[in-house]
Amino acid sequence: MARQLDQVAHFARYAEQLGAESLWVGDRVLAAVNPTVGYGGSDTIPWQMNALLDPFVALSVAATATERVRLGTSTLVAPWYPPLLLARSLAGVDVVSEGRLIAGLGTGWSPDEFQGVGVPWAERGARLDECLDVLETVWAKDPVEPHRGKHFSFPAAHIGPKPVQRPRPPVFLSAFTRVSQRRAARRGDGILPAVSTYPGSAFDPAAMVARPLEQVRRSAENEGRDPAALSAILRINPAAESSVDAVVDVILRTRDTTDVDHVFVDLVYLVDQGVEQALDMLQRTLEMAR
Repeated sequence: MARQLDQVAHFARYAEQLGAESLWVGDRVLAAVNPTVGYGGSDTIPWQMNALLDPFVALSVAATATERVRLGTSTLVAPWYPPLLLARSLAGVDVVSEGRLIAGLGTGWSPDEFQGVGVPWAERGARLDECLDVLETVWAKDPVEPHRGKHFSFPAAHIGPKPVQRPRPPVFLSAFTRVSQRRAARRGDGILPAVSTYPGSAFDPAAMVARPLEQVRRSAENEGRDPAALSAILRINPAAESSVDAVVDVILRTRDTTDVDHVFVDLVYLVDQGVEQALDMLQRTLEMAR
């Protein structure tokens, strides 16, 4: 929670006790006062994004506070990171959690954040592709063969630790555009669709979940991959005024009308009421969705 950043262990521990199957973190470095691109089609950025923990700090704390839940990123903005450092950080989370990491990667949406980390906005797709190359190589081999890419290079080297999950942790990719869908079809284990719930909103599971996954699976088959091996994990973004009933409706309709069975709820807009209120909503959601 943005106002209770020291409560990650408490939230993670009790979420697991309540029956949660996974815990997720996002990735933000700044929220521009006058953004070049606002969030979700608006011209502003919600105040809840003003302060977020480093995702690797949050995941490491959650890993040590829990024993069972999967630990995911939705999404890490991979182009911000030198791939070797990203490989090390993700492998470290997988090691300390004893193999519970789900690596969700994307290209981000804020040009201001790319400016802040010194990475050209126009290079985001190419950098993500090179990052995926490096992760695949670094996680699978020892010694690691030399890499000479457009943006990064390193010599043949011993690079560890390796992830517990072999040959690598599952990698899910954002897939909101045709380019990103093709990337996911070629290289991912699945995609990360997202929907928002707020009073008066309409949720169409076919349009928002089933069809994007179907498109990626068709592309994967064209690439010679097994389409059935690709899945989706749905993120639900409830607005501050959303009800538990609305969130549960999305969960149940996704379960009943698609083959997606992994869903998580982003509680960022509940931070003004604190961790205990977020845990209460989680408990009621789990009880109603069972």
